[in-house]
Amino acid sequence: MPGGRARSAARADHAALHVVSAAVTAPSLHNSQPWIFTCRDGEISLYADATRRLGAIDPNARELTISCGAALFNLRLAMRQLGFRPVVRVCPDPGRPGLLARVTWGAHAAATAEEQVMHRAMRARHTYRGPFQATPLPATLLDALRGHARAEGAEFYPLGDRREQLRLADLVREAETCQRNDPLYVTELARWTRPPHDSRRDGVPVEAGPFDPDATLLAGRDFSGWTHGRPFGGLPGEWPSRTGLMVLLNTPHDMPQDWLRAGQALQRVLLFAAGHKVAAAFHTQPLELPALRPQVRTLIASGQVPQMILRLGHSNWSLRTPRRDVREVLSCT
Repeated sequence: MPGGRARSAARADHAALHVVSAAVTAPSLHNSQPWIFTCRDGEISLYADATRRLGAIDPNARELTISCGAALFNLRLAMRQLGFRPVVRVCPDPGRPGLLARVTWGAHAAATAEEQVMHRAMRARHTYRGPFQATPLPATLLDALRGHARAEGAEFYPLGDRREQLRLADLVREAETCQRNDPLYVTELARWTRPPHDSRRDGVPVEAGPFDPDATLLAGRDFSGWTHGRPFGGLPGEWPSRTGLMVLLNTPHDMPQDWLRAGQALQRVLLFAAGHKVAAAFHTQPLELPALRPQVRTLIASGQVPQMILRLGHSNWSLRTPRRDVREVLSCT
């Protein structure tokens, strides 16, 4: 009956709104939120929004795809919280590279305890930019994070050797120096930096960077103007011992499917960590420069391809970056 079909469509649209509202809390490069969702007949499609690609540092859309992969994991997790198994087809149409995934509602199954932990952490998770507390992370948590990354087809690779840590710090510093001296990068960074009380719901607010980006061993992006007019040289002098745990997230190959896989693994790791009061900072600069990314790969014993560089640790400071209204990124037909 027409009325029954209308009610069914309304329920499907409401469910899509719910799970996409969860998806858009995912992290993205410069908080660019480069995703578009559509829903039709109970199927939700995820598209890359090429208009939000950062051309200066992500010309091949690798990090854009990783960001979309993080959103895809959130969508899957929201479906699990509602008691359904998501059925995902990744890159389902070779003729439409912007179509990254199609997701449908599968069989009923209660969410696991770990999925509930991650779902509760979804709204609290935030990107951190600064020094961590000196407290080391427990080995049991690291083992769990390895398992979560592996479940998504990726490798969680902590750097425990001091020489490897210093080598990675050198590469991040070299890349950040290069980018700070690149007018295209500086312009792009400024375009995605939001001044106080700005009404836009994307980009990074200046107040999200309350610490000097050079305060730890891994140099950070300068959204708040700390480094303007200051030469960049030598090791940082404030809190190098509070860098936190350096981690590489890797995949076996380096195709768009691997980038999407890396994004799902990244978000799974971030949410499980956040559920255990552990925050993350990102330092992907050397992965954005073709001359330096292979050098990062030499640090990986397995020979896999590095997709993300992050720090993990404890912090009492938090500020979540804004998100666009879900109705800006979701259309149902």
